[in-house]
Amino acid sequence: QGWSGKDQKNANQPAATGQKRPRNDAGNKVTVVLGAQWGDEGKGKVVDLLATEADIVCRCQGGNNAGHTVVVDGKEYDFHLLPSGIINPKSISLIGNGVVIHLPGLFEEGDKNEKKGLKGWEKRLIVSDRAHLVFDFHQVVDGLQETERQAQEGKNIGTTKKGIGPAYSSKASRTGLRVCDLLGDFKDFSTRFKNLVQQYQSMYPSLTADVEDQLKKLKEFAERLRPMVRDGVYYMYEALHGPPKKILVEGANAALLDIDFGTYPFVTSSNCTVGGACTGLGIPPMNIGDVFGVAKAYTTRVGIGAFPTEQLNAIGELLQTRGHEVGVTTGRKRRCGWLDLVIVRYAHMINGFTAIALTKLDILDVLDEIKVGVAYKLNGKRIPHFPANMDVLQKVEVEYETFPGWKTDTSAARKWNDLPVKAQNYIRFIENHIGVPIKWVGVGKSRECMIQMF
Repeated sequence: QGWSGKDQKNANQPAATGQKRPRNDAGNKVTVVLGAQWGDEGKGKVVDLLATEADIVCRCQGGNNAGHTVVVDGKEYDFHLLPSGIINPKSISLIGNGVVIHLPGLFEEGDKNEKKGLKGWEKRLIVSDRAHLVFDFHQVVDGLQETERQAQEGKNIGTTKKGIGPAYSSKASRTGLRVCDLLGDFKDFSTRFKNLVQQYQSMYPSLTADVEDQLKKLKEFAERLRPMVRDGVYYMYEALHGPPKKILVEGANAALLDIDFGTYPFVTSSNCTVGGACTGLGIPPMNIGDVFGVAKAYTTRVGIGAFPTEQLNAIGELLQTRGHEVGVTTGRKRRCGWLDLVIVRYAHMINGFTAIALTKLDILDVLDEIKVGVAYKLNGKRIPHFPANMDVLQKVEVEYETFPGWKTDTSAARKWNDLPVKAQNYIRFIENHIGVPIKWVGVGKSRECMIQMF
């Protein structure tokens, strides 16, 4: 594409020196699953569906601020740092260089899920040596920053207090410590660790940290981690250019929480759009294949920030209770509202979705009528873009399309024809409006509840 036919024809012709040009084998394609709203869209379910056949499942950004719930054989597993593919005994799970890792959190999560029946996870996990570490003091700082924001501005960002932002700050200010540092010379690591703590203590005088105790624990974690660590770039290169493999990337968080494209400053600290898959794993854009966006049949948001289609009324409450809208990581109630297609289209502009999974359709089963936000108006005029400025976003007026509810239980539907015609119309409208085919429709919690359309 973008090449003239002539160039393409001559691409593998011998060069002027008489040498044959090397062939450019693109290698295996990677499938990426991303959130198309403010998170909590049910990505875990889509990943789980694809992970059953995947050879490698990767996380490329974020940390244990993510929460994916996967239900298998009636057992509910909660994942925060571990890729959801860890459930599949035949696949490898990879934590990429773009992820920030809290080691106590990682091992606690593994051990907790092991008690629920997750076997041999440590043998199936690979961790990139370039991934940055989240330390306990980062988590304390996260809490202190939130308290400070509340005191200064009367509002905080609503972070998960898992130390993710401070760890990415350390990374960006080039004082962070990585997995390769921890597994290198421990004396050198200890010095740098102490310096980092001191740096934060000078900014936050109330920060206390038992440095020796933390270092002792980190030394123990290092030995448990060592067998899992690889050079992530080389590992991915080999995976892409070896025999055919199904490689899946699960994004944490979502498009509207992206540090560049989200509703800044109420965002996460990483790129949770498609570019994060390349930078967070060290893979070229040409190896990105399908990009699946996941959207709920309505919209939810955790924490504060603009939310144009929010329903602060009985409808919002109904969606919250019927949808059990509570954060996996934080336990906070989610704010609820009608499906906002402006944000899903915006997410598509950035990510170029090849298909979409629409989840939790069954939550709408009891409604008499259902609204869908199709455009934003500012001073009575439609605007074609998604506003960057939060004050502007607070002021937009949403233009809605209204649909009759289907008033039928859809939770037992397993194929397209099982869905009521009114539900089918709702789905087709969404598909046409975004301009992306809907590949799955979710009508319940378990694996079987995903209707595959094509």
